[in-house]
Amino acid sequence: MKQNQHVTKRPNGWAVKGAGNDKASKVLPTQKQAISVATRIAKNQQSEVVIHGRNGKIRDKDSYGNDPSSIKDRKH
Repeated sequence: MKQNQHVTKRPNGWAVKGAGNDKASKVLPTQKQAISVATRIAKNQQSEVVIHGRNGKIRDKDSYGNDPSSIKDRKH
């Protein structure tokens, strides 16, 4: 099942949580590590990584699925 992976701040680190899940898949000490884990999961599930900043607002998204948009991600 395809689930977007959200990276969010927690008091004890950064959490990777699948959309709709009650619990985080993993909590890591840094955002960079959490993004790496979320990216691996999203590539496997062909879904999206949604990165939230410290304030909780979405700061970035990366799609690893079958994206119908013709716009290419220039970051990677």
